[in-house]
Amino acid sequence: MKQSTNRILTTHVGSLPRPPDLLAMIEAREAGEAFDAAAFDARLRAAVGEVVRRQAEAGIDVIGDGEMGRIGFIPYVNERLSGLEPRPNEGSESHWAHSREHRAFPEFYRWITGLPGTAGKAPRRRWVVSGPITYRGHDALGRDIAMLKAALAGMPHQEAFMPAVSPANLAQWNSNEYYASEEEYQVAIADALNQEYRAIVESGLVLQIDDPQLASSWVMHPELSLEECRRRADRSVALLNHALSGIPRDRVRYHTCYSINIGPRVHDLELKHIVDIMLKIEAGAYSFEAANPRHEHEWRVWAEVKLPEDRVLIPGVITHASNLVEHPELVAERIARFAGLVGRERVIAGADCGFASFATSCEVHPTIVWAKLAALVEGARLATKALWGRA
Repeated sequence: MKQSTNRILTTHVGSLPRPPDLLAMIEAREAGEAFDAAAFDARLRAAVGEVVRRQAEAGIDVIGDGEMGRIGFIPYVNERLSGLEPRPNEGSESHWAHSREHRAFPEFYRWITGLPGTAGKAPRRRWVVSGPITYRGHDALGRDIAMLKAALAGMPHQEAFMPAVSPANLAQWNSNEYYASEEEYQVAIADALNQEYRAIVESGLVLQIDDPQLASSWVMHPELSLEECRRRADRSVALLNHALSGIPRDRVRYHTCYSINIGPRVHDLELKHIVDIMLKIEAGAYSFEAANPRHEHEWRVWAEVKLPEDRVLIPGVITHASNLVEHPELVAERIARFAGLVGRERVIAGADCGFASFATSCEVHPTIVWAKLAALVEGARLATKALWGRA
C-alpha cells in the first residue's frame, strides 16, 4: 500500500452519490421489479467511468468505484452468498429506534426519519440464513473489478481500492435460521468473505474492510456496558482476522465509524475506549472519524497510543456529518496534527465515512460532496507545503 512518501496522499471511504437514473435502476432491482439487465450494466459501466474520472480530476490519489452498483455497503454481498434468501421486511422502525441516541433525542429522530432521502429507515427487505453459506459472487465481483480497472486506464492516480463488508457487520444485518450457534454462523460468513477479500487483493487493488459496528455497537446497544462492548469488539476483531487469513496485511486498510447519523451523537464511543482493540486488526492502515465536532479532539489519543511502525493512519479530515464544506486551511491543520504524532509519511488524508453508504441516502448533497473532496485535496496540498517545505 502506498504511503505519503513525498507528499500527503488523499483518498475517501468508498461510497459516493449515485446518478439519479442509475439509482432508479438499483431501487427497482432491490424491490424485485422488472428491469433491463443489459441497460443496467451499460449505465453502471458509464457511472463507474464518470466517478473515477471526477476523482482523478479532483486530485484524489487513492481511488474507488464509488460503490456505484451497490444498494448499500452491507446488503450488496447477500446476493453473492448461497444459503440466504430475501423476505419482505414487515417492520418499519429505523435501525436507530432503540439506540442511546434515540432514547435521548426521540423528537429529533421522529423528525429526521420522516424526511425524504435520509438514512436510518427500515430496508424494504431482510435477508435470512436458511442454508449453508458459501461464496458464489465471483462473477459479480469480477465485473466490479473489471469496470474499475477499465475506468482507471489513463487516469492519474496512485492506487485504487475496493471496499468489502466485515463478517461481524454482515452477521448483525441478517437473521440466522440455519446454524446451531452464533459462532458457527459467524465463522461461516468469515470463511465465505475470505474469498471476496482474496480476489480483490489478487486483482491488484487495495482491500478496504468496512466495519462500522466496531465503533457504533456502543450507541446501538444501550444494554451493553463499556466492558461488554469491548469484549464484543474483541470477538469481532478475532473473527475479522480469521476472514483475512492468507491476505498480506499491507494490502488491507480498515475502516470503522459511527454510522451515517447526522444527529446529536453525544453517545458516540470515544476512540480511547476502542483504539487498542482496533490495532489488533491485521491491516496496514486504519481509517476512522476525526473531523466531526464529536471526535476532532481525539487526535491527541495518538500521542499516548503507539502506532506500529509498519502501519498508516487515514484520519477523516472532512466529514460526512455536515453539509458545511471544510476550509482547506483547517483540513491542512488536521493533517498536520496527525503527522506531528506519527510522522508525515504515515498519514493519508481521508473522510470520516462514505457519502452514500446506502444508495438512497443523501444527507450530504452531491454537489457538496465534490466541494468537500476539493477541500480535502487542497488541504493536503497546503499540508504538504508545510510539512515538506514545498507544494
